[in-house]
Amino acid sequence: MATDAVDAGHQTSIEHALSVGEPLRVGWFRFYLDGERWEWSAQVERMHGYPAGTANPTTELVLSHKHPEDLGQVSDILAVMRRTGAAFSTRHRIVDTAGAVHHVVVVGDQLHDDAGAVIGTNGFYIDVTPARADADQAALSEAVAEIAEARGGIEQVKGMLMLIYRIDADAAFDLLRWRSQETNTKLRPLAEQIATEIAALDYGDVLPDRVVFDRLLLTAHLRVPPAG
Repeated sequence: MATDAVDAGHQTSIEHALSVGEPLRVGWFRFYLDGERWEWSAQVERMHGYPAGTANPTTELVLSHKHPEDLGQVSDILAVMRRTGAAFSTRHRIVDTAGAVHHVVVVGDQLHDDAGAVIGTNGFYIDVTPARADADQAALSEAVAEIAEARGGIEQVKGMLMLIYRIDADAAFDLLRWRSQETNTKLRPLAEQIATEIAALDYGDVLPDRVVFDRLLLTAHLRVPPAG
């Protein structure tokens, strides 16, 4: 019994350490149809090369950072999003203020007011740039190794996110940890809820459209059962 209590306390401390702190490569954005107003989190600012709190994102600025070869595709997506606030999901490249190229996955879902009307889009960026700095990779490696067996549910969801978004294990973990932070939901119950809902999706040989997974990921915290 005493050993079980120690193990439970150890697991809780690990989960707390992993669910707090700043995700390495995930950040949020919001876009409001009224006035075409943008908001970026500090992480998204840094992805674009701006010190936290210094960017003033506009549609023109957002587009100016798109890689020239991806600009047309992203412009078309943003045009629809700006008119309707429609959900979207894209993988493309951005160029930061220093000229460095970042590969990003950007997911946006409809943003509603209290009456249920669509007022814009909110979502997240994941920086999935290949060959990131060794420091970024090392920051999670020890923690991930420590929980690999004990956190089977988390590892399962990481694998699902890797498949859905075509990202590596560390980026998948950052994404899950970011959702835990943003929604103030414990990491393990959130992972279990996401895994349960993905497993319950009704589909045949072809996976559902990615917007189904986007919406599930962004709203799963609302359906996490209360702690007993």
